Amino acid sequence: MAAILVPFRGAEGKRRLAPATAEARIALGLAMLADVLSACVAVAPTILLSADEAAASVAAEVGVETFDDVPAGQGAAVAAALGRLDAKPVLVVNADLPCLQPDDLRELLEALPAGGIVVARAADGTTNALALADPKLADDVDTLADLRRVEHRSGPRTQMALAMAGLAPVG
Repeated sequence: MAAILVPFRGAEGKRRLAPATAEARIALGLAMLADVLSACVAVAPTILLSADEAAASVAAEVGVETFDDVPAGQGAAVAAALGRLDAKPVLVVNADLPCLQPDDLRELLEALPAGGIVVARAADGTTNALALADPKLADDVDTLADLRRVEHRSGPRTQMALAMAGLAPVG
């Protein structure tokens, strides 16, 4: 059975969402994480990779296990977690994909060739997910402009956090 890993730097990791306040950026980061974890857990057992206590609380809320003893840094955290898993295949999904849907992950599993890998690239050329070629995963959020671009398609927690931060669209 497949497993899904979601690395998360920490609730304060979305600094490029300026000019949102630090409090709003933290709320948005955790809301996006909750939306991603909710989509993931609907498809396969999911593990959050983070030492962040607020993130671990979000994970527990949606029924996701947390590995809180992984090394700092996304690559190192994923490598350490992979060493602890027996599951195959393993999906690695970034936590800043508020438009992620369970069907995106199902397509990831279907697209994965035997012994192969598929990479979902972000608009900036980085990677949003491994083994998934669905265009929705190009919608990661690093800046407030990125968030504006996807706000109408983002998950319910992200939309609620936007509203609570006074950043919801007008009209």
